[in-house]
Amino acid sequence: MLKKSLLITPPFTQLNTPYPATAYLKGFLNTLGRESYQADLGIEVILELFCATGLRRLFAELEASDIELTENSFRIYSLRDDYVSTIDPVIRFLKNRNPTLAHSICDRNYLPEASRFAQLEDMDWAFGTMGIHDKARHLATLYLEDLGDLIQEAIDPHFGFSRYAERLGRSATSFDEMEEALEMPDTLLTQILTHVLERKIRISQPDLVCISVPFPGNLYGGFKCGQYIKRHYPHIKIVMGGGFANTELRSLREPRVFNYIDFVCLDDGEAPLMSLLEHLDGERALAQMKRVYSLVDGQVVYHNGAKEKDVPQRDTGTPDYSDLPLHDYLSVIEIVNPMHRLWSDGRWNKLTLAHGCYWGKCSFCDISLDYIRRYEPMTAALLCDRIEEIIQQTQQNGFHFVDEAAPPALLRDLALEIIRRKLTVVWWTNIRFEKNFTHDLCLLLKASGCIAISGGLEVASDRLLEKMKKGVTVAQVARVADGFTQAGIMVHAYLMYGFPTQTAQETIDSLEMVRQLFQAGIVQSGFWHRFAMTAHSPVGLYPEEFDVMRLGPDTGTFANNDLEHNDPLGADHDRFAEGLRKSLFNYMHGVCLDFPHSRWFDFKVPATSISPNYIEKNISELPDLNNRPNAIIVWLGSLPEMSVFEEKRGKRTVEIAELVFFNKKKEWAIETDIATGEWLLEVFPKLLIQNAEPYAFEQFKNDFEAAGLGSFEAFSKTPAWKNLKENSLLIL
Repeated sequence: MLKKSLLITPPFTQLNTPYPATAYLKGFLNTLGRESYQADLGIEVILELFCATGLRRLFAELEASDIELTENSFRIYSLRDDYVSTIDPVIRFLKNRNPTLAHSICDRNYLPEASRFAQLEDMDWAFGTMGIHDKARHLATLYLEDLGDLIQEAIDPHFGFSRYAERLGRSATSFDEMEEALEMPDTLLTQILTHVLERKIRISQPDLVCISVPFPGNLYGGFKCGQYIKRHYPHIKIVMGGGFANTELRSLREPRVFNYIDFVCLDDGEAPLMSLLEHLDGERALAQMKRVYSLVDGQVVYHNGAKEKDVPQRDTGTPDYSDLPLHDYLSVIEIVNPMHRLWSDGRWNKLTLAHGCYWGKCSFCDISLDYIRRYEPMTAALLCDRIEEIIQQTQQNGFHFVDEAAPPALLRDLALEIIRRKLTVVWWTNIRFEKNFTHDLCLLLKASGCIAISGGLEVASDRLLEKMKKGVTVAQVARVADGFTQAGIMVHAYLMYGFPTQTAQETIDSLEMVRQLFQAGIVQSGFWHRFAMTAHSPVGLYPEEFDVMRLGPDTGTFANNDLEHNDPLGADHDRFAEGLRKSLFNYMHGVCLDFPHSRWFDFKVPATSISPNYIEKNISELPDLNNRPNAIIVWLGSLPEMSVFEEKRGKRTVEIAELVFFNKKKEWAIETDIATGEWLLEVFPKLLIQNAEPYAFEQFKNDFEAAGLGSFEAFSKTPAWKNLKENSLLIL
């Protein structure tokens, strides 16, 4: 009999949507005809804790303890009856099941308030004209965070809403601290976690439990689950995989790990999981598994004797979100950042367009690892099939395409296919700001449902962008961001400081570039990240090529990824952190754009060397109109109606063709000579996306001239052509 699997994501990831790894694996197991059940333990633990019963239990535990509370925590404890009476309605509101509560929340007399509400003096400035429901969601989020502060202080220091015991999983070259934490008595949180896990085991009756650990903040919860299963269900086998293992556990030698789990698998989970299940079925030897660690005679052994290659993306199946409580996730608004708001508000189906990164050269990225290095795109038709299946399954049409960087050619084909099938899809993704994202492509992506993109501007310095092999310049980023913004698509920029050899001058210059991008209105959201040196990136592998020195830590027996380094040619990067954060917060709100950079720092900084109109000048330059030889031309609008009228021009009467178009907002027309009008009337049906064969732009030009209508170049300068280009005629 085939072995059954329970796929779990341990606490905690996002509150608003499930992490997709288990849905991907369940979809793959469906293709093999294998039974599986999945659970997001994080959201279930949150819902068991943040309810009237859970809070009564929490406050009772506090009452029974002799812990000394800070003034803030004592205030929350003193208001315990108010918290218990309001928690269930608030949670229903955050599930979008109790919308009228927004009025009570916003009048500021309903929710008990503690220290998190102290930041609210600028509520109207921060939210502007944002609707009452958004303001209420933000207030309800602060209310939960107050309770989270109490839990962290008095109940479980490891607690965080989107991470649990994250510190134990960060740079953990030794397993000692993790083991010590795992052997401590259970807290209220771990009691709830094991209670939820027990329920899932009874429902699914698994032979194998697969623990997906995407981040350091899931590791402790994952081991805690393994510990419980080992103690109470020793016959059940346990495997751990996911993003944390893929990056941190590639040199695993710590035998104590296997006191809590039986196997660790690396990289894409489909092939290792299939080999492991076949091993448990008795059909495959241990040595013939694919990328799997286990303990053999007290030693950690890596098994990779499988002859099979990884499962092609076309054969992995459609992600399956069944078993997950999709209507119980919480839409929260933590901080006033447009992209972070998108990330945490609303439920997004997650889907990958292409495995790996089509660029794969950035020197700060883990490009030596399979999940980046092996680029394998899917076809637009297959992706649309999966999108339709997921919409049917979840009844939700919001998608986050979770690629490292979505390829422009594939996005073009996908957008055309979405429009061709008349699907309603709302989506966002990560991109590289590369020149293939033309103005017309941005318009097409918008028409297919794209609402936002995020991409790396990183250090905003051409010297450093070249050094990190990013393959873009600041001017190019600005032009692409401008194209997306003009198309009505929100742009979020990932920003980086502290890259090797970055000077104080370059840091201030990058801040000036960012200021100008916000001033020009072509970037709406951003976030500064401190450069981190990792073991699998070119900087980590070859630090001398980047003029830095690796300081440590020494390779341990457990995790190995984050590296300490010395940057002798660079600035004291940590000093800039707060000033960069504070300035960006203000720029995102459109204020303080005229402040001198020195206002953001409490130490002397150099004046910027960047021209004050650098970005404006670059985005005002006319784009290169030399279209690619294989460009296609498409018409997104409706077919026109043509009429002919006469117009007196001096002594002559001229017949003019008028082509009238209707779109969702207005009626508009172009005027041209009759021959051109009749040719356009004939050619428009060939430009529709519904056609199986695309119409090449080169063919379009040749056909125009072959019809005896004169030079296409001359026609392309007429008001008629300009009007068509402004109204849904795209060259892609």
